[in-house]
Amino acid sequence: MDHAAPRYGTDWPSIRDQVSEAEWQARLDLAACYRLVDAYGMTDMIYNHITLRIPGTEHLLINLYGLLYKEITATSLAKIDVEGNILWKPDTDYGINKSGYVIHGAIHKARPDVAAVIHTHTRAGMAVAAMKCGLLPLNQTAIRFVGHIGYHDYEGPATDLAERERIVADLGPHDAMIMRNHGLLTCGATLQQAFNTLYQLEMSCRSQVDAMAARTELTLPTEHVLARTAHLYQPGVRRPYGVLEWHALLRRLEAEQKGSGYPPYWI
Repeated sequence: MDHAAPRYGTDWPSIRDQVSEAEWQARLDLAACYRLVDAYGMTDMIYNHITLRIPGTEHLLINLYGLLYKEITATSLAKIDVEGNILWKPDTDYGINKSGYVIHGAIHKARPDVAAVIHTHTRAGMAVAAMKCGLLPLNQTAIRFVGHIGYHDYEGPATDLAERERIVADLGPHDAMIMRNHGLLTCGATLQQAFNTLYQLEMSCRSQVDAMAARTELTLPTEHVLARTAHLYQPGVRRPYGVLEWHALLRRLEAEQKGSGYPPYWI
């Protein structure tokens, strides 16, 4: 019997001419987001997911299970429906991680206002996820989440479809959630917003771990200051969240791409 070797390459021809302009732009943005999560030290080998809804459809883009975030390109992204059925992927034996659509599909299905969902297992995020106190409003970055973050108790690896309803209920109307004993999750009306929220949540967790490790008495602002500050940092209060930063972040990626040894994200 002929046993063919698994096909685990990453050199796939671009599909730019095979998809709509809207889908290609979504692929470019999502591939860039994967690279940015890597650039800011928020990856966990080949694990975790970022999903983006293709505009005008109920279809999602997600990473292949087996690629590093710094290897992901616009072409390498798989297209799935909210139930996790693969509608298209490159000619490869790589598939997708079931946990990706259990968590992400649940949110996309329940929240039509959400275009993108990001889930991470960072060191600081997992540390705060293990703290009974949760995220503390220790600084301006963390204060934006006061009254605007959900918590979901750990139920084991996210492979049980029945957990979907509880994930959605615990997230509620928020764009950020701490998955206890697990990691972080953010979402947003745009991918740019979801990434910016993730970055702020991650920095909040890192600073909390550092402050608590100093083993000194900590100060907290008044309730009035907390509420006012949190309001001022909500998307749309002062400007669309994450949009202004995005172009600068893309310039960073393009500059760092040269000589990296990895394929550019835009192919």
